[in-house]
Amino acid sequence: MENQLNPPGKTTIAPEVLTTIARMTALSIPGVSRLSATGDVNQFFKRGFTSNEGVRIVVEDDTVYTDIYVVLQRDVNVRDVSRNIQTQVARAIAEMVGMEVGKVNIHVEDIDYSSQPES
Repeated sequence: MENQLNPPGKTTIAPEVLTTIARMTALSIPGVSRLSATGDVNQFFKRGFTSNEGVRIVVEDDTVYTDIYVVLQRDVNVRDVSRNIQTQVARAIAEMVGMEVGKVNIHVEDIDYSSQPES
């Protein structure tokens, strides 16, 4: 006799969960000072979930597309930090919620010259 297990139902994930994962992961990357508010008026005309916390999430066909708006610390390699954010955010979303990640776009909004240089 075949023992077939059927899932008890479906799981839905709120956009806020994806935003939190992306935000917390980006903030944990060395070289990131903070996230920048996404106050662009054009954001109102774009599809997707936008938070004031520097993260925009769009889910299409179970694929996550993310825009992250960051302020970086001074004296960091912008390309390296951006690539690290992309890699770590994509990994975190894929591992934590099991969704495919289409793109992680990084928008460097400013450099924080008030932060102390690392020793």
